[in-house]
Amino acid sequence: MNKPIAVDDANFDQTVLQAKTPVLVDFWAPWCRPCIMAAPVLEELAEEYAGRITIAKLDVDQNARTAAKYGIMAIPNLIMFKKGKPVSQIVGYKPKAELKRDLDAVLD
Repeated sequence: MNKPIAVDDANFDQTVLQAKTPVLVDFWAPWCRPCIMAAPVLEELAEEYAGRITIAKLDVDQNARTAAKYGIMAIPNLIMFKKGKPVSQIVGYKPKAELKRDLDAVLD
């Protein structure tokens, strides 16, 4: 079973920027209700897109350096990285169908 992986300031470059496949990073915090609502959707997507997209979670409270580097001002904030570069960004909660459309657009 494929699940989202945790990333932090220390391993972000290696895990996300140097990844061979696209990585969707969920910038979140445990106190954020929309983030908590998005978590099961992201778990389902991690399973459905296994091998094609990695889904990673970064707690913005614990990893302020990386959150600041990407200008995260509101959460949940999802940034898709492809070949080490941000290629799309979703701010706020989105239903699964909309997220799938966004993921498929990046994969094409």
